[in-house]
Order: sequence, then C-alpha cells, then structure tokens
Amino acid sequence: MDDRSRPGAQGSVTTGADLGAGNRAGVLGTALAGVLAFALSSGSWQWFSTYIGVTLLAVILSFTRPPAPTPGARSGYVRSLTAYSLVVGLCMALLVAPAMQRWAWLFPMSDTRTKCAHLGSYAALQAQAALSDLGGQDNAALTYGQIDRSQHTVNDCLASTTTLWLPVYALAAALLTALGAWLVSRAGARRTTAGEQ
Repeated sequence: MDDRSRPGAQGSVTTGADLGAGNRAGVLGTALAGVLAFALSSGSWQWFSTYIGVTLLAVILSFTRPPAPTPGARSGYVRSLTAYSLVVGLCMALLVAPAMQRWAWLFPMSDTRTKCAHLGSYAALQAQAALSDLGGQDNAALTYGQIDRSQHTVNDCLASTTTLWLPVYALAAALLTALGAWLVSRAGARRTTAGEQ
C-alpha cells in the first residue's frame, strides 16, 4: 500500500487554506462564466440560458462550499459570503430569465406585454407593406414573414424588459442565499458549542 493513502501521511491532508483557495477559485470561475454568458447573449432570452444557469449552479454547489465564519476575521467572512451569494444570484438570474420572459405568472408586466403585442402587430403590418408586391405570388410566404417578424419583435421587446428586472431577481436570490448560509453556519456553531459542553 502506498504511504500517501494513509490518513496521516504527508501530502494527503488538504489544509483549510488550500480548501478556501479552491472555493474562491470556484466562485470566481463561475462568476466569470456567468458574466460571459450575459455578455454573449443578445436578443430574446432562450432556454439554453436556463441550461447554462443550471450547469453553473451545479458547479458552484458541488465544488464550493459557503464560507464558514472564522474567529477574528469577520470582514473576510462577510466579503466571502457576499461574493458566494452574488454568484449564486447570477446563476439564478440566468436560470429564470427565459421563463420570466415567457410566463406571465412568474413576471406579470401586463402593460409591457400589451405594448409588446401592439409592437408585434405593427411589425407584421410593416412586413406586409414591405412585401406587398410579392403577396400575389406566394401568400403563404407573406403570412409566414409577417408572423416571424411579429414574433421577433414581441420577443425582443419582452427580453429587454426582462433584462431590466433581472438584477432585482438576482439580488433577491443572493440575499436568500446569504441568509441561508449564515443561518446554517450559526446552527453548526451552536451544535459545536453544545457538544463541547
């Protein structure tokens, strides 16, 4: 048997500092991936964004842990918890964006949805006017062009409003994450204190 496989062997123990560095690297990497996903997205929010959000959330929850409070390093704990929570909020924003755009029960914005529907009708009229000379040749193609232009206009309109409100949802998810991590750490500290007594 290899000496390194024994629990007390040199090189087999991961120190607290190394674990903290790994957690920070994981949070930083996930945040970078989320920012790139936002930067590369354009137009309507697609369901692939949900896949990206789920993947990043799975990575951060599987390979990093919420920071644990350490005596005498309160400001460091607050910074770490803030970073961890904001990254989770970013992942959640990517996850819910397509659903917010499409499902009125999740993100009502009734006035905006009505306005976007009117813009879609206007875009269909524009397409009809632009292709009016071709209407006699292929009515089905003209109808398809109108529907396609209308859908794109409505989706882009809803996507822009969704993007405006995404930070609110992301911040709410971050606050809930921070509160949950803080409560779990406090419960763990109480159990440790009770066990020592």
